[in-house]
Amino acid sequence: MAIKRAAESVPIPPIPSSPATSTLVNGHFPRRRGLVLAISGLVGLLLTVVWSAEFVDRTIGDNVANTLLGHDAKATPITGVAAGIAFAFVSGVAGTFTACNIAAFGAMAPMMGGTGRSRRLLYALKPLGWLSAGMVTVSAVYGAIVGLVGTAMPQFSTAPNVPGTLSARSVQSLVIFGLIGLIMFYLGLAALGYVPDPFARISRRFPNAPMVVMGALIAGFLIGRPFPLFRQMFRDAAESGNPLYGAAAFVLQSAGNIVIMAVLFLVLIAVAGTRLQRWLTAKPSRLAVLTAASLIVAGVFTFFYWDVRLLARREIIPWYPVAPWA
Repeated sequence: MAIKRAAESVPIPPIPSSPATSTLVNGHFPRRRGLVLAISGLVGLLLTVVWSAEFVDRTIGDNVANTLLGHDAKATPITGVAAGIAFAFVSGVAGTFTACNIAAFGAMAPMMGGTGRSRRLLYALKPLGWLSAGMVTVSAVYGAIVGLVGTAMPQFSTAPNVPGTLSARSVQSLVIFGLIGLIMFYLGLAALGYVPDPFARISRRFPNAPMVVMGALIAGFLIGRPFPLFRQMFRDAAESGNPLYGAAAFVLQSAGNIVIMAVLFLVLIAVAGTRLQRWLTAKPSRLAVLTAASLIVAGVFTFFYWDVRLLARREIIPWYPVAPWA
C-alpha cells in the first residue's frame, strides 16, 4: 500500500520543450500528450457516430439559404451571373456546419497564439488574411477548371448511388476528404511532438505558410463536397462555360464557409483577447493542446466520416456505429 502511494506521488516528468518550428508547433509539448491524443481521437470518432447530415444539411443549411435568399434555394433555378454569385456566397454560409466543412474549425485554434500581442482587432485579421490567401488561390483555380470542363467531372453527375458500389462522385469525395483528414491528423500529431513538423523548414523564410496551407485545405473541401446546395452551384458554374464566373463563384462559396467562424474568432479576440493571451502564455503547452486537439478531432472525424462511414452507407463494409437520429 505504501509503495502504491509513493508511486502515485511521483510527478510525471515534463517533456523537454524545444524551439518553436512554426505557428502550429510551439515546442511546448504537454506532459500528458498521450491522453490528449486519446481523448481528441475519441471525440472525433464519437462525432462520426452522432452526426446527422439530414439535420445539418437540410434543417440548418436549407433553412439558412432560404431565409437569406428569400426563396426556396433548391427549387428556384439560378438565373444570371448576379443570382449565381449571391447563391454561391449564401450556400457557403449555409454550409458552415456541414460535415464537409467541420474540419475548417481546426484551422482557427492555431491563430489564438499570437492574437494577444496587440489589443487591436487589426492584428487578429493578419492570420485570417493568410488563411484567405490559400483558400482563394485553390478555390479560384478549381472554379476556373469547373467553368471550363465541369460538365465532364464526377461532381456534375446526378446519377443515384447504388448500394454495394461507389459512384465516381463518391470516390472523389472519399479520396479528397480522406486526404484532408489524414493531413490534419498528422498536423495534430506534430503539434504534440510525435512526428516532425512539416513546416519547420519553410516557416524559417515564410512564417505564415501554415496558415496558407490551412486555407488551401478549407478550399479543398470544394473538390469533394456533396452538399446539395453546393452541387447546385457547381452545375450552374459548369454549364456556364465561363472560367471567370466559375472562379468567382467558388471563391465566394469558400468565403461563405468561413465568414461565421471568422466573425466568432474576432468577437472572441475583442471580448477576451488579453485574458486569453495571459492564460495561454502562463503555460505555453496549453496552446499546443488547443492546437493539437482541434486538428486531431477534425482529422479523425473527416477521415472516418467520409471514408469508413461512407463505405458502410454504401454497403461496401458490413457495419459502422451510427446513432438512431443520424
